[in-house]
Amino acid sequence: MILRHALLTVCGLGLLKPAPGTWGSAPPPILVLVLLWAGSAAWMVNGALILVAVVFAVSCVMFGRWAERHYHGRDPRQVVADETVGQCVALLLLPWREVVDGDGWAWNITLAATALVAFRFFDILKPPPIGALQRLPEGWGILLDDVLAGLYALGVTHALAWLVWPSVGC
Repeated sequence: MILRHALLTVCGLGLLKPAPGTWGSAPPPILVLVLLWAGSAAWMVNGALILVAVVFAVSCVMFGRWAERHYHGRDPRQVVADETVGQCVALLLLPWREVVDGDGWAWNITLAATALVAFRFFDILKPPPIGALQRLPEGWGILLDDVLAGLYALGVTHALAWLVWPSVGC
């Protein structure tokens, strides 16, 4: 029970106010920046994001029915494992820069912040068909709307990185 609660609330972040979804979206960009600071290659960053996404996605699906009963509603606010998954998706395969003598930090922080803001925008606004996915039963409804919001955010972030800021980033 404690593990289930910890996974669904991302170690209690879903219990924080205001905006528990934003709190649940924070760990992936922090993880990315820490890994880049430590000198990890882009493939390692992507591998870590995939691993985190899989763990929390499986948690949403496995414990979704319990979460909806326990918190009395569909896609309960306290469950932010789905936001963590969606944010991982929004950060995948971005053109991260190696950090050498401080160079690359501004670019990496800009990418991470852009992905975070874009993901929260799509997660809150829920343009079609994101809102419809939320009506799926149990853990699938909790999870899949955030995965699609993450894909939308990933597209926006990639477009900005490659088309709008190409002279700076790539």
